[in-house]
Amino acid sequence: MRRTLDLLPRYLVLVPFAALFAFPFYWMLVISLGTLQSVFVFPPILYPLWHWDNYLSAVGLLPDPATGATLHIPWVRYFINTIIVAVGSTALVLITSTLGGYAFASMPFPGKKFIFGLVLAIYMVPTEVTLVPNFIILAKLGWIDSYQAQIVPFGASVFGIFLMRQFFMGLPHDLWDAAQLDGAGHLRFLWAIATPLARPPLVTIALFHFVGAWNSFLWPLIVTTSDNYRPVQVGLQAFSYADATNPVLHAAGSFIVTLPILVIFLLAQRQIVGGIAASGIRG
Repeated sequence: MRRTLDLLPRYLVLVPFAALFAFPFYWMLVISLGTLQSVFVFPPILYPLWHWDNYLSAVGLLPDPATGATLHIPWVRYFINTIIVAVGSTALVLITSTLGGYAFASMPFPGKKFIFGLVLAIYMVPTEVTLVPNFIILAKLGWIDSYQAQIVPFGASVFGIFLMRQFFMGLPHDLWDAAQLDGAGHLRFLWAIATPLARPPLVTIALFHFVGAWNSFLWPLIVTTSDNYRPVQVGLQAFSYADATNPVLHAAGSFIVTLPILVIFLLAQRQIVGGIAASGIRG
């Protein structure tokens, strides 16, 4: 009973904040299960009307209630493209974050602190500033409308390098001394000892980057021109017509696209917290 009373103030603060953050997802569900007329009612209807046929219309199994036309959206192709891009870029980020983080944490070389400062300074550069230069580079390489155009430019992460550096700096130096006695160099030590111990931050980096790659819209919209390489976020444009957007089907499609990420996050939230805690953010 006493423990409940001690935790009560925390819950009184955290529960309203949790409801505030969860409301957009709930509102998206309400709109997706409503009708086109119910969306524009005021005051708004705050409960679902349970029109599950909207989801069948969103995937093209039933006609669009607003226009009477059946949407032909290659959702399977979009999801395959998204998985390929998200998994590929996440794998590259894990490799570069591990190598970069270990180098900055454990390997002496000239100008290490200055170079690490430059890496952190990348955070101050808005992504929009790099769109045109990156597009020109990819165009000269002939990578427009391809998987590598969506994977390679995001194959390194400042957050990942920083998090791995903090973790590796917290490893006992005795591990490196023992590895040297066994004749191990930096690469073998990293592969056999340091990386297996770094599982929590690696999982955190993978989850954050995978979610970011799954939700990417602007860059894929710029570098893809066909459905063969477009991800699901770009595919949601199918619900936008020349003169309007169907908010009901758009919400249904958005919920379908968002659901896998919500499931992954709910299943892996302990790993996210554990990974950040394991890094210690020392330095």
